[in-house]
Amino acid sequence: MQQLTVKQSAEELNVSVHTIRAWIQSRRLGHVRLGRTVRIPMAEIERVVQRGTVPARDEEGQSGGGTT
Repeated sequence: MQQLTVKQSAEELNVSVHTIRAWIQSRRLGHVRLGRTVRIPMAEIERVVQRGTVPARDEEGQSGGGTT
């Protein structure tokens, strides 16, 4: 299981270190704490990206992911 530092996670998501620390504090981002060391599993980074992904619209202007 690959784990990233706070700084690496911020770089991966193109956000500030402060944002990553705020997400950790609010439990929006899962993490592993070993003493004072914090690591974020790559699966958490992928989950955040997946949750924030907005599906593209198809040619008729409808979102491509569901039924209406």
